[in-house]
Amino acid sequence: MKSILLREIKSFFGSPIGYLVIAIFLLLNGLFLWVFEGDFNILNSGFADLSPFFTLSPWILIFLIPAVTMRSFSDEQKQGTIELLLTKPISIWEIVGGKFLGALALIIIALLPTLIYVYVISSLGMPEGNIDMGSTIGSYFGLLFLISGYTAIGIFTSTLSENQIVAFILSVFLCFIFYFGFTGASSFIKGSEDLIASFGMDSHFKSMSRGVIDTRDVLYFMSVAALFLSMTVYKLKSLKA
Repeated sequence: MKSILLREIKSFFGSPIGYLVIAIFLLLNGLFLWVFEGDFNILNSGFADLSPFFTLSPWILIFLIPAVTMRSFSDEQKQGTIELLLTKPISIWEIVGGKFLGALALIIIALLPTLIYVYVISSLGMPEGNIDMGSTIGSYFGLLFLISGYTAIGIFTSTLSENQIVAFILSVFLCFIFYFGFTGASSFIKGSEDLIASFGMDSHFKSMSRGVIDTRDVLYFMSVAALFLSMTVYKLKSLKA
């Protein structure tokens, strides 16, 4: 798994992909949070908290993570190297795990510079340091688990087609369904709103954003990631057969 992980990281930073992902994520967040007028502008909100960032980031990542993962197995299939990869003396789980962790590492690296926002908001608070650290830490943990779910979905969809654009579109669609689809559908089903919404990432992410790390939320995100990684392994086994 280590060799696959290092290979993925080298491929990301050996080409413009890694740098573009980091730059686009930081640029979009920076513009919406600090420059553009609107609901996401922290300076105009009047509150010393990062809730606009944690509201905006999942939507940016819905497009950014599929752009990172779309080439994971699609490129291998298109170039005909998937058979060579599957015949290596490592298990399919290790191959999938290496590619998953490689993509996950890139997104986490893109997320790290946003920690400076915490310092800035803390400095701007009245009095200085007036920021809800419990909610902020919980939101960052929630975002990490959300990223893992998106990444697992993206890795899976990359096995469905050798066309990277198709893999990208499928990944965006599934990420949207799992993030907002269930929450949106719950409003049309009276009496079962909470139950339907609980199948989506949005409700669990918001729960963690309150500063309480509930094991049910953690298990949900782990289950989503495990489900799609298992489906990826199953798909690759069918290709190997």
